Amino acid sequence: MSTSGANEGDAAASEHASKVEGATPTIVVACLATAMLMLDISVINTALSNIAHGLHTGLDGLQWVVDAYTIPLAATVLTAGAIADRVGRRQLFILGLAVFTVMSALCGAASGIGMLVASRAIQGLGAAVMFATALALISQVTPTMKARVNALAAYGIAIGASFAIGPFIGGSLTALFGWRAIFLVNVPIGAVVLWVTYRRVGEGRDPNPRRIDWFGQAMLIAGLFLLVLALLRGNNDGWGSSGILACLIGATALLVGFAVLQQRSREPMIPLNLLRRRSFAAPQIAVFAIAASFFAVFLYTTLYLQTVLGLSAIETGLVYLPGTSLVFIVSGLTAQFGQTIGPAKLASAGLALIAAGLALMLVIQVDSSWTAIVPGLLVASVGTGLFNPTASELALRALPPEQSGLAAGTNDTFRQTGVAVGIAALGTLVPAGAALGGDPSSYVEGLHHALLAAAILAGAGAIATAWLLIPQPERVTEDVAPQLD
Repeated sequence: MSTSGANEGDAAASEHASKVEGATPTIVVACLATAMLMLDISVINTALSNIAHGLHTGLDGLQWVVDAYTIPLAATVLTAGAIADRVGRRQLFILGLAVFTVMSALCGAASGIGMLVASRAIQGLGAAVMFATALALISQVTPTMKARVNALAAYGIAIGASFAIGPFIGGSLTALFGWRAIFLVNVPIGAVVLWVTYRRVGEGRDPNPRRIDWFGQAMLIAGLFLLVLALLRGNNDGWGSSGILACLIGATALLVGFAVLQQRSREPMIPLNLLRRRSFAAPQIAVFAIAASFFAVFLYTTLYLQTVLGLSAIETGLVYLPGTSLVFIVSGLTAQFGQTIGPAKLASAGLALIAAGLALMLVIQVDSSWTAIVPGLLVASVGTGLFNPTASELALRALPPEQSGLAAGTNDTFRQTGVAVGIAALGTLVPAGAALGGDPSSYVEGLHHALLAAAILAGAGAIATAWLLIPQPERVTEDVAPQLD
Protein backbone atom coordinates (compact mmCIF):
# COMPACT_ATOMS: atom_id res chain seq x y z
CA MET A 1 0.00 0.00 0.00
CA SER A 2 1.29 3.47 -0.85
CA THR A 3 1.96 6.08 1.83
CA SER A 4 -0.87 8.28 0.50
CA GLY A 5 -3.27 5.32 0.57
CA ALA A 6 -2.30 4.51 4.14
CA ASN A 7 -2.75 8.14 5.14
CA GLU A 8 -6.19 8.22 3.53
CA GLY A 9 -7.13 5.02 5.35
CA ASP A 10 -5.90 6.39 8.67
CA ALA A 11 -7.86 9.62 8.08
CA ALA A 12 -11.04 7.70 7.31
CA ALA A 13 -10.59 5.51 10.39
CA SER A 14 -9.95 8.59 12.52
CA GLU A 15 -13.06 10.30 11.18
CA HIS A 16 -15.15 7.17 11.85
CA ALA A 17 -13.80 6.92 15.41
CA SER A 18 -14.55 10.58 16.00
CA LYS A 19 -18.12 10.12 14.83
CA VAL A 20 -18.63 7.09 17.09
CA GLU A 21 -17.09 8.86 20.10
CA GLY A 22 -19.38 11.87 19.69
CA ALA A 23 -22.46 9.82 18.83
CA THR A 24 -23.91 9.32 22.32
CA PRO A 25 -23.94 12.97 23.47
CA THR A 26 -25.19 14.07 20.05
CA ILE A 27 -28.07 11.58 20.08
CA VAL A 28 -28.91 12.49 23.68
CA VAL A 29 -29.10 16.25 23.04
CA ALA A 30 -31.07 15.72 19.81
CA CYS A 31 -33.60 13.53 21.65
CA LEU A 32 -33.86 15.87 24.65
CA ALA A 33 -34.31 18.97 22.51
CA THR A 34 -36.95 17.31 20.31
CA ALA A 35 -38.81 15.92 23.34
CA MET A 36 -38.79 19.40 24.88
CA LEU A 37 -40.25 21.09 21.79
CA MET A 38 -42.86 18.33 21.39
CA LEU A 39 -43.78 18.61 25.08
CA ASP A 40 -44.55 22.26 24.51
CA ILE A 41 -47.34 21.14 22.17
CA SER A 42 -48.89 18.60 24.57
CA VAL A 43 -48.28 20.02 28.07
CA ILE A 44 -50.15 23.21 27.32
CA ASN A 45 -53.52 21.49 26.87
CA THR A 46 -54.13 20.82 30.56
CA ALA A 47 -53.09 24.38 31.51
CA LEU A 48 -55.43 26.17 29.08
CA SER A 49 -58.18 26.96 31.56
CA ASN A 50 -55.65 28.32 34.08
CA ILE A 51 -54.02 30.46 31.38
CA ALA A 52 -57.42 31.85 30.42
CA HIS A 53 -58.20 32.88 33.98
CA GLY A 54 -54.69 34.11 34.71
CA LEU A 55 -54.45 36.33 31.62
CA HIS A 56 -58.19 37.15 31.34
CA THR A 57 -58.60 35.78 27.82
CA GLY A 58 -61.23 33.76 26.02
CA LEU A 59 -61.24 30.87 23.56
CA ASP A 60 -59.76 33.04 20.77
CA GLY A 61 -56.70 33.80 22.90
CA LEU A 62 -56.21 30.14 23.83
CA GLN A 63 -56.42 29.07 20.20
CA TRP A 64 -53.67 31.54 19.33
CA VAL A 65 -51.49 30.30 22.22
CA VAL A 66 -51.36 26.94 20.42
CA ASP A 67 -51.41 28.11 16.81
CA ALA A 68 -48.81 30.87 17.30
CA TYR A 69 -46.38 28.05 18.12
CA THR A 70 -47.39 25.52 15.47
CA ILE A 71 -47.65 27.89 12.47
CA PRO A 72 -43.96 28.97 12.50
CA LEU A 73 -42.91 25.41 13.38
CA ALA A 74 -44.82 24.08 10.37
CA ALA A 75 -43.85 26.82 7.93
CA THR A 76 -40.12 27.22 8.62
CA VAL A 77 -38.77 23.75 9.42
CA LEU A 78 -37.63 23.07 5.84
CA THR A 79 -35.95 26.46 5.45
CA ALA A 80 -34.24 25.96 8.81
CA GLY A 81 -32.82 22.68 7.53
CA ALA A 82 -31.49 24.37 4.37
CA ILE A 83 -29.83 27.12 6.43
CA ALA A 84 -28.29 24.53 8.75
CA ASP A 85 -26.80 22.63 5.82
CA ARG A 86 -25.18 25.87 4.67
CA VAL A 87 -23.93 27.55 7.89
CA GLY A 88 -23.46 24.50 10.12
CA ARG A 89 -25.93 22.21 11.85
CA ARG A 90 -24.41 22.46 15.33
CA GLN A 91 -24.19 26.23 15.09
CA LEU A 92 -27.83 26.61 14.06
CA PHE A 93 -28.98 23.99 16.59
CA ILE A 94 -27.38 26.06 19.37
CA LEU A 95 -29.05 29.21 18.06
CA GLY A 96 -32.47 27.55 17.86
CA LEU A 97 -32.12 26.04 21.32
CA ALA A 98 -31.07 29.40 22.78
CA VAL A 99 -34.07 31.15 21.18
CA PHE A 100 -36.41 28.42 22.41
CA THR A 101 -35.05 28.61 25.96
CA VAL A 102 -35.16 32.40 26.20
CA MET A 103 -38.68 32.52 24.76
CA SER A 104 -39.77 29.84 27.25
CA ALA A 105 -38.69 32.19 30.03
CA LEU A 106 -40.63 35.06 28.43
CA CYS A 107 -43.72 32.85 28.07
CA GLY A 108 -43.50 32.08 31.77
CA ALA A 109 -43.18 35.79 32.57
CA ALA A 110 -45.96 36.95 30.21
CA SER A 111 -48.07 39.74 31.69
CA GLY A 112 -50.82 39.47 29.07
CA ILE A 113 -52.14 37.28 26.30
CA GLY A 114 -50.44 39.41 23.61
CA MET A 115 -47.01 38.90 25.17
CA LEU A 116 -47.63 35.17 25.55
CA VAL A 117 -48.75 34.73 21.94
CA ALA A 118 -45.79 36.77 20.60
CA SER A 119 -43.33 34.78 22.73
CA ARG A 120 -44.89 31.52 21.59
CA ALA A 121 -44.50 32.54 17.93
CA ILE A 122 -40.76 33.19 18.35
CA GLN A 123 -40.48 30.03 20.45
CA GLY A 124 -41.98 28.17 17.48
CA LEU A 125 -39.22 29.51 15.23
CA GLY A 126 -36.62 28.18 17.67
CA ALA A 127 -38.45 24.85 17.76
CA ALA A 128 -38.40 24.65 13.95
CA VAL A 129 -34.62 25.13 13.95
CA MET A 130 -34.17 22.49 16.66
CA PHE A 131 -36.38 19.99 14.88
CA ALA A 132 -34.75 20.56 11.49
CA THR A 133 -31.20 20.11 12.82
CA ALA A 134 -31.77 17.29 15.33
CA LEU A 135 -32.16 14.58 12.68
CA ALA A 136 -29.23 15.98 10.69
CA LEU A 137 -27.01 15.88 13.79
CA ILE A 138 -28.01 12.25 14.41
CA SER A 139 -27.33 11.39 10.78
CA GLN A 140 -23.79 12.77 10.82
CA VAL A 141 -22.72 10.66 13.85
CA THR A 142 -24.29 7.37 12.70
CA PRO A 143 -22.22 6.21 9.71
CA THR A 144 -23.67 2.68 9.66
CA MET A 145 -27.26 1.68 8.99
CA LYS A 146 -27.48 -0.30 12.25
CA ALA A 147 -26.32 2.67 14.31
CA ARG A 148 -28.75 4.96 12.52
CA VAL A 149 -31.70 2.61 13.06
CA ASN A 150 -30.93 2.39 16.79
CA ALA A 151 -30.55 6.17 17.06
CA LEU A 152 -33.81 6.81 15.22
CA ALA A 153 -35.55 4.30 17.49
CA ALA A 154 -34.38 6.28 20.53
CA TYR A 155 -35.46 9.48 18.79
CA GLY A 156 -38.92 8.05 18.11
CA ILE A 157 -39.27 6.90 21.72
CA ALA A 158 -38.41 10.41 22.92
CA ILE A 159 -41.18 11.88 20.74
CA GLY A 160 -43.68 9.22 21.78
CA ALA A 161 -42.88 9.62 25.47
CA SER A 162 -43.26 13.40 25.28
CA PHE A 163 -46.79 13.02 23.91
CA ALA A 164 -47.59 10.22 26.36
CA ILE A 165 -46.67 12.06 29.55
CA GLY A 166 -47.19 15.63 28.33
CA PRO A 167 -50.78 16.15 29.57
CA PHE A 168 -49.96 14.65 33.00
CA ILE A 169 -46.79 16.74 33.34
CA GLY A 170 -48.69 19.85 32.30
CA GLY A 171 -51.46 19.15 34.80
CA SER A 172 -49.03 18.38 37.63
CA LEU A 173 -46.87 21.46 37.07
CA THR A 174 -49.95 23.66 36.80
CA ALA A 175 -51.49 22.24 39.98
CA LEU A 176 -48.28 22.50 42.01
CA PHE A 177 -46.69 25.71 40.73
CA GLY A 178 -49.17 27.43 38.39
CA TRP A 179 -49.43 27.50 34.60
CA ARG A 180 -46.21 29.50 34.16
CA ALA A 181 -44.21 26.46 35.29
CA ILE A 182 -44.99 24.56 32.05
CA PHE A 183 -42.80 27.10 30.25
CA LEU A 184 -40.23 27.87 32.94
CA VAL A 185 -39.29 24.19 33.30
CA ASN A 186 -37.71 24.43 29.83
CA VAL A 187 -35.13 26.95 31.04
CA PRO A 188 -32.87 24.66 33.15
CA ILE A 189 -33.29 21.78 30.70
CA GLY A 190 -32.43 24.03 27.77
CA ALA A 191 -29.38 25.40 29.59
CA VAL A 192 -28.02 21.88 30.21
CA VAL A 193 -28.62 20.80 26.61
CA LEU A 194 -26.90 23.98 25.39
CA TRP A 195 -23.83 23.28 27.53
CA VAL A 196 -23.57 19.64 26.38
CA THR A 197 -24.04 20.68 22.74
CA TYR A 198 -21.34 23.35 22.99
CA ARG A 199 -18.85 20.96 24.63
CA ARG A 200 -19.53 17.58 23.03
CA VAL A 201 -21.33 17.91 19.68
CA GLY A 202 -19.37 18.23 16.44
CA GLU A 203 -20.12 20.51 13.51
CA GLY A 204 -21.37 19.35 10.13
CA ARG A 205 -22.33 20.95 6.82
CA ASP A 206 -23.58 19.86 3.44
CA PRO A 207 -20.92 20.45 0.76
CA ASN A 208 -23.73 21.05 -1.76
CA PRO A 209 -26.42 22.85 0.25
CA ARG A 210 -29.85 23.62 -1.13
CA ARG A 211 -30.74 27.14 -2.17
CA ILE A 212 -32.76 29.06 0.43
CA ASP A 213 -36.11 30.18 -0.95
CA TRP A 214 -36.76 33.31 1.12
CA PHE A 215 -39.63 34.53 -1.06
CA GLY A 216 -41.41 31.18 -0.95
CA GLN A 217 -40.88 31.03 2.81
CA ALA A 218 -42.51 34.44 3.29
CA MET A 219 -45.49 33.43 1.12
CA LEU A 220 -46.04 30.21 3.07
CA ILE A 221 -45.96 31.90 6.49
CA ALA A 222 -48.24 34.74 5.38
CA GLY A 223 -50.69 32.40 3.67
CA LEU A 224 -51.01 30.07 6.67
CA PHE A 225 -51.34 33.02 9.05
CA LEU A 226 -54.17 34.61 7.05
CA LEU A 227 -55.97 31.27 6.70
CA VAL A 228 -55.83 30.55 10.43
CA LEU A 229 -56.77 34.15 11.26
CA ALA A 230 -59.86 33.93 9.06
CA LEU A 231 -60.93 30.61 10.59
CA LEU A 232 -60.43 31.87 14.15
CA ARG A 233 -62.23 35.20 13.62
CA GLY A 234 -64.94 34.11 11.18
CA ASN A 235 -67.65 33.34 13.75
CA ASN A 236 -67.14 36.58 15.66
CA ASP A 237 -66.66 38.99 12.75
CA GLY A 238 -69.05 37.30 10.33
CA TRP A 239 -68.00 35.13 7.38
CA GLY A 240 -69.21 37.75 4.94
CA SER A 241 -67.38 40.64 6.60
CA SER A 242 -64.80 42.52 4.55
CA GLY A 243 -61.98 41.63 6.93
CA ILE A 244 -62.63 37.88 6.83
CA LEU A 245 -63.14 37.87 3.07
CA ALA A 246 -59.87 39.78 2.63
CA CYS A 247 -58.05 37.23 4.80
CA LEU A 248 -59.49 34.27 2.88
CA ILE A 249 -58.74 35.82 -0.51
CA GLY A 250 -55.23 36.77 0.61
CA ALA A 251 -54.59 33.29 2.02
CA THR A 252 -55.79 31.65 -1.20
CA ALA A 253 -53.67 33.93 -3.38
CA LEU A 254 -50.54 33.44 -1.28
CA LEU A 255 -50.85 29.65 -0.93
CA VAL A 256 -51.66 29.17 -4.62
CA GLY A 257 -48.78 31.50 -5.50
CA PHE A 258 -46.51 29.47 -3.24
CA ALA A 259 -47.55 26.25 -5.01
CA VAL A 260 -46.90 27.78 -8.44
CA LEU A 261 -43.52 29.09 -7.27
CA GLN A 262 -42.54 25.65 -5.95
CA GLN A 263 -43.58 24.01 -9.21
CA ARG A 264 -41.38 26.33 -11.26
CA SER A 265 -38.36 26.40 -8.94
CA ARG A 266 -35.33 24.25 -9.74
CA GLU A 267 -34.68 23.84 -6.00
CA PRO A 268 -38.11 24.07 -4.35
CA MET A 269 -38.52 24.27 -0.60
CA ILE A 270 -41.29 21.66 -0.82
CA PRO A 271 -41.05 19.52 -3.99
CA LEU A 272 -44.76 19.48 -4.82
CA ASN A 273 -44.12 17.38 -7.93
CA LEU A 274 -43.33 14.48 -5.57
CA LEU A 275 -46.96 14.56 -4.42
CA ARG A 276 -47.78 12.79 -7.68
CA ARG A 277 -46.13 9.72 -6.18
CA ARG A 278 -48.49 7.64 -4.08
CA SER A 279 -45.69 6.70 -1.67
CA PHE A 280 -44.87 10.36 -1.00
CA ALA A 281 -48.39 11.83 -0.99
CA ALA A 282 -49.94 9.24 1.34
CA PRO A 283 -47.76 9.95 4.44
CA GLN A 284 -48.45 13.69 4.12
CA ILE A 285 -52.22 13.13 3.86
CA ALA A 286 -52.10 10.70 6.78
CA VAL A 287 -50.22 12.95 9.22
CA PHE A 288 -52.37 15.94 8.27
CA ALA A 289 -55.47 13.84 8.98
CA ILE A 290 -54.40 12.73 12.46
CA ALA A 291 -53.07 16.17 13.39
CA ALA A 292 -56.16 18.09 12.22
CA SER A 293 -58.51 15.60 13.92
CA PHE A 294 -57.33 13.89 17.11
CA PHE A 295 -54.48 16.24 18.04
CA ALA A 296 -56.49 19.39 17.26
CA VAL A 297 -59.62 18.33 19.15
CA PHE A 298 -57.59 17.89 22.37
CA LEU A 299 -57.93 21.62 23.05
CA TYR A 300 -61.72 21.41 23.04
CA THR A 301 -62.03 18.14 25.00
CA THR A 302 -59.71 19.62 27.63
CA LEU A 303 -61.93 22.68 27.99
CA TYR A 304 -64.92 20.32 28.29
CA LEU A 305 -63.27 18.44 31.15
CA GLN A 306 -62.23 21.60 32.96
CA THR A 307 -64.99 24.14 32.30
CA VAL A 308 -68.03 21.88 31.90
CA LEU A 309 -67.17 19.03 34.28
CA GLY A 310 -65.08 21.21 36.60
CA LEU A 311 -61.93 19.05 36.73
CA SER A 312 -58.66 20.60 37.86
CA ALA A 313 -55.54 20.64 35.71
CA ILE A 314 -54.02 17.60 37.44
CA GLU A 315 -57.34 15.71 37.34
CA THR A 316 -57.51 16.40 33.59
CA GLY A 317 -53.98 15.06 33.19
CA LEU A 318 -54.98 11.90 35.07
CA VAL A 319 -58.01 11.40 32.78
CA TYR A 320 -55.69 11.51 29.77
CA LEU A 321 -52.93 9.40 31.37
CA PRO A 322 -54.31 5.89 30.58
CA GLY A 323 -54.82 6.82 26.93
CA THR A 324 -51.51 8.61 26.43
CA SER A 325 -49.68 5.77 28.21
CA LEU A 326 -51.39 3.36 25.84
CA VAL A 327 -50.06 5.39 22.90
CA PHE A 328 -46.52 4.87 24.21
CA ILE A 329 -46.99 1.12 24.83
CA VAL A 330 -48.68 0.38 21.50
CA SER A 331 -46.09 2.48 19.64
CA GLY A 332 -43.31 0.34 21.10
CA LEU A 333 -45.06 -2.90 20.17
CA THR A 334 -45.83 -1.60 16.69
CA ALA A 335 -42.22 -0.59 16.08
CA GLN A 336 -41.08 -4.04 17.21
CA PHE A 337 -43.59 -6.30 15.46
CA GLY A 338 -45.18 -4.10 12.81
CA GLN A 339 -43.15 -5.41 9.88
CA THR A 340 -45.13 -8.65 9.83
CA ILE A 341 -48.27 -6.72 8.85
CA GLY A 342 -46.88 -3.78 6.88
CA PRO A 343 -46.77 -0.06 7.73
CA ALA A 344 -49.44 1.04 5.25
CA LYS A 345 -52.05 -1.33 6.69
CA LEU A 346 -51.15 -0.35 10.25
CA ALA A 347 -51.30 3.37 9.48
CA SER A 348 -54.71 2.96 7.83
CA ALA A 349 -56.00 0.83 10.70
CA GLY A 350 -54.67 3.38 13.17
CA LEU A 351 -56.57 6.23 11.52
CA ALA A 352 -59.73 4.09 11.38
CA LEU A 353 -59.48 3.42 15.13
CA ILE A 354 -58.94 7.14 15.76
CA ALA A 355 -62.12 7.87 13.80
CA ALA A 356 -63.99 5.24 15.84
CA GLY A 357 -62.62 6.64 19.12
CA LEU A 358 -63.66 10.18 18.23
CA ALA A 359 -67.15 8.91 17.34
CA LEU A 360 -67.37 7.12 20.71
CA MET A 361 -66.71 10.43 22.47
CA LEU A 362 -70.03 11.73 21.12
CA VAL A 363 -71.71 10.14 24.17
CA ILE A 364 -70.44 12.93 26.45
CA GLN A 365 -73.06 15.31 27.80
CA VAL A 366 -73.20 18.26 30.18
CA ASP A 367 -74.00 16.01 33.15
CA SER A 368 -71.71 13.10 32.18
CA SER A 369 -69.07 11.64 34.45
CA TRP A 370 -65.47 12.04 33.31
CA THR A 371 -65.47 8.28 32.65
CA ALA A 372 -67.77 8.80 29.64
CA ILE A 373 -64.91 10.12 27.52
CA VAL A 374 -62.43 7.38 28.48
CA PRO A 375 -63.55 4.54 26.12
CA GLY A 376 -63.24 6.81 23.10
CA LEU A 377 -59.86 8.09 24.29
CA LEU A 378 -58.57 4.53 24.73
CA VAL A 379 -59.69 3.40 21.27
CA ALA A 380 -58.20 6.53 19.64
CA SER A 381 -55.00 6.05 21.65
CA VAL A 382 -54.56 2.50 20.34
CA GLY A 383 -54.99 3.90 16.85
CA THR A 384 -52.41 6.61 17.51
CA GLY A 385 -49.98 4.01 18.82
CA LEU A 386 -50.39 2.02 15.62
CA PHE A 387 -50.09 5.12 13.48
CA ASN A 388 -47.11 7.06 14.87
CA PRO A 389 -44.16 4.72 14.15
CA THR A 390 -45.59 3.42 10.88
CA ALA A 391 -46.32 6.89 9.52
CA SER A 392 -42.72 7.96 10.19
CA GLU A 393 -41.47 4.85 8.42
CA LEU A 394 -43.71 5.51 5.43
CA ALA A 395 -42.46 9.10 5.23
CA LEU A 396 -38.79 8.08 5.25
CA ARG A 397 -39.33 5.20 2.80
CA ALA A 398 -40.88 7.55 0.26
CA LEU A 399 -37.51 9.07 -0.71
CA PRO A 400 -33.95 7.71 -1.00
CA PRO A 401 -31.82 7.79 2.21
CA GLU A 402 -29.84 10.85 1.10
CA GLN A 403 -33.12 12.80 1.07
CA SER A 404 -34.26 11.69 4.53
CA GLY A 405 -34.03 15.26 5.85
CA LEU A 406 -36.38 16.48 3.13
CA ALA A 407 -38.76 13.57 3.76
CA ALA A 408 -38.87 14.18 7.52
CA GLY A 409 -39.13 17.95 7.14
CA THR A 410 -42.00 17.77 4.64
CA ASN A 411 -43.84 15.29 6.85
CA ASP A 412 -43.50 17.54 9.90
CA THR A 413 -44.65 20.55 7.86
CA PHE A 414 -47.89 18.74 7.04
CA ARG A 415 -48.25 17.50 10.64
CA GLN A 416 -47.89 20.91 12.29
CA THR A 417 -50.00 22.57 9.59
CA GLY A 418 -52.69 20.02 10.42
CA VAL A 419 -52.60 20.99 14.11
CA ALA A 420 -52.78 24.72 13.36
CA VAL A 421 -55.49 24.51 10.71
CA GLY A 422 -57.41 21.81 12.60
CA ILE A 423 -57.65 23.86 15.79
CA ALA A 424 -58.86 26.87 13.82
CA ALA A 425 -61.30 24.89 11.63
CA LEU A 426 -62.82 22.85 14.47
CA GLY A 427 -63.08 26.06 16.47
CA THR A 428 -65.60 27.36 13.95
CA LEU A 429 -67.97 24.63 15.18
CA VAL A 430 -67.54 25.44 18.89
CA PRO A 431 -69.20 28.69 20.03
CA ALA A 432 -66.50 30.81 21.63
CA GLY A 433 -68.97 32.53 23.94
CA ALA A 434 -69.99 29.17 25.40
CA ALA A 435 -66.46 28.27 26.48
CA LEU A 436 -64.84 29.33 29.76
CA GLY A 437 -67.91 30.02 31.84
CA GLY A 438 -70.54 30.36 29.09
CA ASP A 439 -73.49 28.11 28.37
CA PRO A 440 -72.36 24.47 28.93
CA SER A 441 -75.12 23.02 26.75
CA SER A 442 -74.09 25.18 23.77
CA TYR A 443 -70.45 24.25 24.28
CA VAL A 444 -71.18 20.50 24.40
CA GLU A 445 -73.37 20.75 21.30
CA GLY A 446 -70.55 22.53 19.45
CA LEU A 447 -68.03 19.97 20.74
CA HIS A 448 -70.23 17.18 19.31
CA HIS A 449 -70.04 18.86 15.90
CA ALA A 450 -66.26 19.20 16.20
CA LEU A 451 -65.86 15.54 17.24
CA LEU A 452 -68.01 14.39 14.34
CA ALA A 453 -66.03 16.49 11.85
CA ALA A 454 -62.76 15.18 13.31
CA ALA A 455 -63.99 11.57 13.08
CA ILE A 456 -64.96 12.06 9.42
CA LEU A 457 -61.55 13.58 8.66
CA ALA A 458 -59.67 10.72 10.35
CA GLY A 459 -61.84 8.19 8.53
CA ALA A 460 -61.18 9.90 5.20
CA GLY A 461 -57.44 9.82 6.00
CA ALA A 462 -57.67 6.07 6.65
CA ILE A 463 -59.42 5.45 3.34
CA ALA A 464 -56.99 7.68 1.39
CA THR A 465 -53.92 6.03 2.94
CA ALA A 466 -55.23 2.54 2.16
CA TRP A 467 -56.24 3.50 -1.39
CA LEU A 468 -52.90 5.15 -2.17
CA LEU A 469 -50.55 2.57 -0.66
CA ILE A 470 -52.05 -0.85 -0.17
CA PRO A 471 -53.28 -1.80 -3.69
CA GLN A 472 -50.30 -0.42 -5.62
CA PRO A 473 -47.27 0.17 -3.39
CA GLU A 474 -44.74 2.36 -5.17
CA ARG A 475 -41.03 1.74 -5.03
CA VAL A 476 -38.56 4.59 -5.36
CA THR A 477 -35.73 2.17 -6.04
CA GLU A 478 -35.41 -1.58 -5.65
CA ASP A 479 -33.23 -1.28 -2.52
CA VAL A 480 -34.68 1.85 -0.96
CA ALA A 481 -38.44 1.40 -0.76
CA PRO A 482 -39.61 -2.17 -0.03
CA GLN A 483 -43.25 -3.19 -0.24
CA LEU A 484 -45.47 -0.91 1.85
CA ASP A 485 -48.42 -3.13 2.54
